[in-house]
Amino acid sequence: MRGKAISTGATAPAPAPAPAAAVGFGEALRVWIRIACLSFGGPAGQIALMHRILVDEKRWIDEARFLHALNFCMLLPGPEAQQLATYIGWLLHGTKGGLAAGILFVLPGAVSILALSLVYVAYGDAGLVAGLFFGLKAAVLAVVLEAVQRISRRALRNGAMRAIAAFAFVAIFLLHVPFPAIVFGAALVGWLGGRLDHPAFAPGGAEAPAGPDIAQARAGSLEAFRLGAILLLVWLLPVAALLALLGPGDTFTAIGLFFSKMAVVSFGGAYAVLAYVAQQAVEHYGWLRPGEMLNGLGLAETTPGPLIMVTQFVGFLAAFRDPGGLNPYLAGILGSLLTTWVTFAPCFLWIFLGAPFVERLRGNRALAAALAAITAAIVGVILNLAVWFGLHVLFRELRVARLGPFALDLPVPGSLDPAALLLALAAGLALFRFKLGVVPVLVGCAAAGALRVLLAG
Repeated sequence: MRGKAISTGATAPAPAPAPAAAVGFGEALRVWIRIACLSFGGPAGQIALMHRILVDEKRWIDEARFLHALNFCMLLPGPEAQQLATYIGWLLHGTKGGLAAGILFVLPGAVSILALSLVYVAYGDAGLVAGLFFGLKAAVLAVVLEAVQRISRRALRNGAMRAIAAFAFVAIFLLHVPFPAIVFGAALVGWLGGRLDHPAFAPGGAEAPAGPDIAQARAGSLEAFRLGAILLLVWLLPVAALLALLGPGDTFTAIGLFFSKMAVVSFGGAYAVLAYVAQQAVEHYGWLRPGEMLNGLGLAETTPGPLIMVTQFVGFLAAFRDPGGLNPYLAGILGSLLTTWVTFAPCFLWIFLGAPFVERLRGNRALAAALAAITAAIVGVILNLAVWFGLHVLFRELRVARLGPFALDLPVPGSLDPAALLLALAAGLALFRFKLGVVPVLVGCAAAGALRVLLAG
């Protein structure tokens, strides 16, 4: 679903948001279900969709508060769009509102990915299905490039922000600096720039106004810590039980531990962490074959909900291929559910624990500058993912070139796949030139891949 772009620049004053008390919980549930079912196209499209419905259409939250919440969610590990929905749900109706918004945002995608994972293991090696996934891979490359463009429009508003994005790209692509180090380094630069009142780090729009009187914004510290402790137990107790009952060598234990760790370090959302997950799942654990992460991302791109749902596909395949005495399909379903649990339970923890404190800091220039710098760094991280995908989609062979501290994957020129290049160019033309939606482009490329197999047969 393509929504209109969100700008951090100054805009004409919008009508005042509706008071929180005027938003009924039943009405909010219907809106969150609507958002969940329409949330195709990755985080950029999902955030724009929420902006259009919640800020422009419903007027439940003002522009400054929406952007403040968004920048905080960009700072957190995990899917920023789902966390933004949780944050706004919490603002409107407290804990029950945050839980409802966050769970509903995930539910349609979780059901869809589980169903498609079952289809994949049953028919994925068939020629026609393989052709569908070939087309999806080529389209995903164009989709990720479009995400870079759309996010950069909002984040890279001056030379300093563009420099942060460039340094982030070099750090992760050439030096393999960990995601958390890049995020915290950008935050430090932004915070210092804000403290020094450097114009490059000035707020992109108006200073945060008082905004609507939302009771949850004044939630007490004790309540936040109490709820955080409960959510920490909800997240980690199942993992501890698996470790105690099955031991560290079991696949289910490995799934719980790995994706719990990923939930802590996955700054920048799905695009930023997929290269790391793919490397670990393929090279370290052997859960996936090379290229299957792109298949999973293609599935996640064509279903509603966060793109990080691709981890559910990984967990399904891991348990399916090492079921530990269970029926493989049952094991896959359990692995899928476990992955989803440990991926998203921490998202609620971060919001319910941190949002009350962040709300009190609205208008803090140093914090706003730090969050803006993080958003700029994420552009460089996502560009790294686009390059990684491009190399693996367009070329059949890669070689590693090393020069001092730099390590670079270079394509073998003779291994270029002309069909993949043609499909990727067509997808890019459809997205960038003709402004088609993500889902039609993905469906069209999948159909072209299937047609290629039929004609070759």
